[in-house]
Amino acid sequence: MLTLAELRIHPIKSLGGFTVGEARLTDRGFMHDRRWMLVDAEGRFLSQREVTGMACLHTTPTEDGFAVTDLRDGAELQLPWTLGEGPDLMVDVWSARVRAREGHRSWSAWFGERLGRQVRLVYMPDNTRRHVDGRYAKGLTSFSDGFPWLIISQASLDDLNARLESPVGMERFRPNIVVAGGTAFQEDHWREVRIGDVRFTLVKPCARCIITTIDQRSGERGKEPLRTLAGYRSVNNKVLFGMNAVGSLDGAVRVGDAVTVIS
Repeated sequence: MLTLAELRIHPIKSLGGFTVGEARLTDRGFMHDRRWMLVDAEGRFLSQREVTGMACLHTTPTEDGFAVTDLRDGAELQLPWTLGEGPDLMVDVWSARVRAREGHRSWSAWFGERLGRQVRLVYMPDNTRRHVDGRYAKGLTSFSDGFPWLIISQASLDDLNARLESPVGMERFRPNIVVAGGTAFQEDHWREVRIGDVRFTLVKPCARCIITTIDQRSGERGKEPLRTLAGYRSVNNKVLFGMNAVGSLDGAVRVGDAVTVIS
């Protein structure tokens, strides 16, 4: 029997996220997932690929928003879930150029001090429509790398950790949905699944990058688990782990929901 084991929300792209017991779907992913992002002076997105210190900034939900905490010294910033007003600017996320809303300058200054560079914190308003790669699916996504959901089986991580000297946590791979039960890498072969009353279509394997080699508490970079994964999960020079997905435009999923493979 397959069940929904874990739900993860990442309010700010490439910062540490948190687990929830229930997540509501929107037209571009789970509510509050990757609606905020840090950009450089030119408006290009920043991630742990070039700023490893972002791994040390973790988010937690609060009563009316969320907090960002720097694990290195405990410094904390309170932020709202949404941003109703602010200057607009164009930002780049990979090949997409979309309109975002700039947050308060004091927020950007806080991140700039933490990361040692000039940054701006931006929010994706509802009227911004960023489309997924049309070669694989139709629909919208937030500031995620390319698709609104990433699904991984716990058995896949267990298989990887059995090959490593030092096991790694699921947070290295930043999924939204973790499935318990079944066999390692079963998600490679799924095309459509139902979780509770919601359907998801798995459209593309996720090619992994150096973020998987960064300790998500210290920001230190190593060689694992990417080196081990490359030995048995490489296809066309890409290391694959997890499946990108699109899903319904509304509804909710809950930890413990049954996961049914439709095709």
